[in-house]
Amino acid sequence: MKTAFIGLGVMGYPMAAFLAKSGHAVAVYNRTAARAGLWCDENAGTIAATPAAAASGADIVFTCVGNDDDVRDVVTGSDGALAAMADGSILVDHTTASATLARELYAAAAGRGVGFLDAPLSGGQAGAESGQLTTMVGGDEEAFERARPVMESYAKAITLIGPAGSGQLAKMVNQICIAGIVQGLSEALHFAKCAGLDPAKVIGAISQGAAQSWQMENRWQTMVNGEFDFGFAVDWMRKDLGIALDEAQKNGATLELTEIVDRYYEEVQKLGGSRWDTSSLIARFER
Repeated sequence: MKTAFIGLGVMGYPMAAFLAKSGHAVAVYNRTAARAGLWCDENAGTIAATPAAAASGADIVFTCVGNDDDVRDVVTGSDGALAAMADGSILVDHTTASATLARELYAAAAGRGVGFLDAPLSGGQAGAESGQLTTMVGGDEEAFERARPVMESYAKAITLIGPAGSGQLAKMVNQICIAGIVQGLSEALHFAKCAGLDPAKVIGAISQGAAQSWQMENRWQTMVNGEFDFGFAVDWMRKDLGIALDEAQKNGATLELTEIVDRYYEEVQKLGGSRWDTSSLIARFER
């Protein structure tokens, strides 16, 4: 298909590359033009001067930017993608944003005969670079079935959750889970060290039972070593937890642990860990 990819950050850059490697024509736009130039030096594709120029003539337009305001800027702002999209094309937003924004863009796209899917991602930078991302999708089934084979270029698991906004709500569930798991693992490793236990032996034993998790398998050693450079930054996690906490105020959910862990991540920021990855919660115990 003819595609456009808007936003070449740590996630979008490799995702767009997988599209190109899968044989799709790719036009890219990035606010920092030099990064788009670097991408084109490494991949088959073309640079667009604006989001609208990238989207013109595309069957599917993908966006992966920072937050709600960034999405509005590249989609409905001056020179935004939507105004240039043809009837019957599809807009897929991979940004982790609010469900309110997803519903807003769904309505705006429908008014132009364009399909819209909110499709936030899980798997982080490592998943993007290996083409093994998970995406939770909100939108109509017809648009989903047309876009899914293209998204399979970079995602291993693609699930239609429900109508517009459902993908973003599912991503909130994902981040709530991660926050609790990482805090629990941080406390467990801290306890093991204080008790004089060998963390490697302890993890080797308990990772075979009910305590096992992806975070335990992949992050315990680096957490013990104080290594926190694995892509998904604390700043971004706080943005995501803020979205979940805002949504909880609307739907009546009680997120007691999430509120606590969000405050703990604020402490990590104050330690200078804004760009550390989310496993850095353990640093609070060793300051």
